[in-house]
Amino acid sequence: MVASTGGFGIESLLRGVVGIITVLAVSYLMSSNRKKIDWKLVGSGLLIQFALALSVLYVPFVGTLFELLGKAFIKLMDFTQAGVGFLLGPYATKSNGFIFLIHSMPVIIFFTAIVSLFYHWGIIQRVVGAFSWVLRKFMNVSGAEGLVVSGNIFMGMTESPVLIKNYLPSMNRSEIFLVMVAGMGTIAGSVMATYIGMLSGGDPAARLLFAKHLLSASVMAAPGSIVIAKMLCPQTEPVTEQEVKVSLENQHHNILEALASGTSVGIKLVVNIAAMLLVFISMVALLNYVSEGLIGKYTGLNDWVVSVTDGKQQGFTFQFILGIILSPFMWLIGVPFDDMMLVGSLLGQKTILNEFVAYFQLQQWKDAGLFVYEKSIIMSTYILCGFANISSIGILLGGLGVLTPNKQNLISKLGIPTMIGGALVSIMSATMVGMILG
Repeated sequence: MVASTGGFGIESLLRGVVGIITVLAVSYLMSSNRKKIDWKLVGSGLLIQFALALSVLYVPFVGTLFELLGKAFIKLMDFTQAGVGFLLGPYATKSNGFIFLIHSMPVIIFFTAIVSLFYHWGIIQRVVGAFSWVLRKFMNVSGAEGLVVSGNIFMGMTESPVLIKNYLPSMNRSEIFLVMVAGMGTIAGSVMATYIGMLSGGDPAARLLFAKHLLSASVMAAPGSIVIAKMLCPQTEPVTEQEVKVSLENQHHNILEALASGTSVGIKLVVNIAAMLLVFISMVALLNYVSEGLIGKYTGLNDWVVSVTDGKQQGFTFQFILGIILSPFMWLIGVPFDDMMLVGSLLGQKTILNEFVAYFQLQQWKDAGLFVYEKSIIMSTYILCGFANISSIGILLGGLGVLTPNKQNLISKLGIPTMIGGALVSIMSATMVGMILG
């Protein structure tokens, strides 16, 4: 049975402060120019991020707004089942359990088509423009930076830079780095629906809970991306401020063409995700065969792991090794002691493999009752909410490289720091939420 924490108090406050200082210290130590860090910008970003977390959890109006958005997300997910039911008939129901390929993959196709439709109508561009204005007003970033960071709340890391494709060639190192970190630190709306379905397992209350937190994580990542990016790669070159406006033009001539185009993109995305999951989960099984089936079996490490974890871990697995390595860091950011190995393992799987594998593992461990505290599950939801993993580096390099060929050499050099920055963005959001939850 998952236990709740004691609520916000001195201990949770101190743990949260230690976590925030830890993330900032890592960013500071890895900074390319520590003397040029704009601490006013850092303070503004952290304040906005913390205010968002506090508002979602404790301010009724904001919490209700996010719940309404979550309900809208869930309603759209329900519409998907009508199409799935037509294609698969009785196999579309969840009576035999949650089947990822049937109950999650179609949602991505439908949501990608919906996003394409909203883009055709200009809704996405107007909402992004509003968020961009807020970021530019309170965090003193350029128009192009504010636009692409805001776009990443709703769009993927290769789609959002298209909003500023005309400005990318003239952007300096720090600006390009922010574009990349924002892409790594956020997720696309289309895959968010999949995560909601995975984590909730069909439970209506759980669906609303995870929808609310995933939406919150995506919004919090916007100011968080600016903070981390501008610490890792401070602004040292002059900014060429240009009049940046959100273009309402699009390549689709009508609604049907927009829906068809979005559907095609969604199909490609689903095939890519399904193939990656097949390969990466199979790779985990291979690694577990070596670590658990061979090393653990013949050295007695399997029995030792089962004993020290009270049966929570089945042996000397790949997941256990990652959990051990990252456990100290998880404790520093406020994860409860009993669950820090599990959460550390999830972060490791997300970084080395991808967030889909990690969310799938989170769902399995949650359903198996391995977590002691609900807080750990919520914090894991925020920690995994981003594209910061090794494979995403290649995707980002390919996408940005096409949009700005003159920056390819710079983009390739920033790959690894970008991934680390994206991970720190999600960790910062999780730390703040964990501190408030207590």
